[in-house]
Amino acid sequence: MEMKKLGFGCMRLPLKDKDDAASVDMNTLNQMVDTFLAKGFVYFDTAYMYHMYKSEIAMRESLVKRHKRDSFTLATKLPTMFLKTKEDQERIFNEQLEKCGVDYFDYYLLHNLGITNYEIAQKFDSFAFIQEKKNEGKIRQIGFSYHDNADLLDKILTMHPEVDFVQLQINYLDWENESIQSGKCYEAARKHGKLVIVMEPVKGGTLAKVPEKAENLFKDYHPDMSVASWAIRYAASHEGIMIVLSGMSDMEQLLDNTGYMQEFKPFVEEEFDVLNKAVKIINEAIAIPCTACQYCVEECPKNIAIPNYFALYNAEKQALNSGFSTQRVYYDNYTKTRGKASDCIDCKQCEGHCPQHIEITKFLKDVAETFEN
Repeated sequence: MEMKKLGFGCMRLPLKDKDDAASVDMNTLNQMVDTFLAKGFVYFDTAYMYHMYKSEIAMRESLVKRHKRDSFTLATKLPTMFLKTKEDQERIFNEQLEKCGVDYFDYYLLHNLGITNYEIAQKFDSFAFIQEKKNEGKIRQIGFSYHDNADLLDKILTMHPEVDFVQLQINYLDWENESIQSGKCYEAARKHGKLVIVMEPVKGGTLAKVPEKAENLFKDYHPDMSVASWAIRYAASHEGIMIVLSGMSDMEQLLDNTGYMQEFKPFVEEEFDVLNKAVKIINEAIAIPCTACQYCVEECPKNIAIPNYFALYNAEKQALNSGFSTQRVYYDNYTKTRGKASDCIDCKQCEGHCPQHIEITKFLKDVAETFEN
């Protein structure tokens, strides 16, 4: 089956009530699924806990029951964060088969690996579990989604060369962000010869609405293309990208995405130049003007990852999506080995070393309030 590079992400399905994640609008979803398939796109990505555990059921009703099994590919994920015993894996996997109404998954991932969840996966031999299911024919391709640094990703891929692909957060704003390390993680995956599935190409909607000056740059170059199209096409333009996922909440978004991805054209050099200018404009609007020089970290008695936390805080403040926060996932991962923002003892040694003269201790309180409550 030919795979166009746009995938239907099922974490932000249309809702009847925007304040109730379980209230999936099935009539709208049916229209969107039918249109997506009719335009030649086939990849659907869901997960165990999406939409208050209703996303997999919604895809059974809208996709699996209404379309031939060989007309689409379905991906879901083993929730490593919910595993308490090794036996939980078999129970959850069988539950997912039933909820999705399928005999096998085309793609199956260990969900949200980072420093903590990787330890859980190792403890319960989760990589061996999904390999066994692949051997049984209940999974076609195995992989994992990932939210952490490039060094750990390299370690995981070295330890587990059996995986077929890896799912990464890649977008043009996070490409050089030292906290999220989109670019470095992409390079690590490609070093190991792995295909990459992209999540969060539009950063939860953030890159669909950029500062007016940046939007004008995009519109001057491509008057008829949406702002969001730049983000998705950017991600898809890198070598080894198998699918770029987009969480589409209405038909307008779906028609826009499928329109420019129907006959996908990778970025040309001029488009990368335009994008780099736009990134500078977007970054000028950040909340904390930290340049990540790291001078503040050397003197911190609590080993707080100050520049990393500020980068995550800036990204959180730019985010339009008020639901699941990927920035918080990265923050929680950092705090496993580094001090929390709330650990600050207000000694101000960091401020004495900051060339930008940032009120670091003040902003650390904002970081703590944002990510620790």
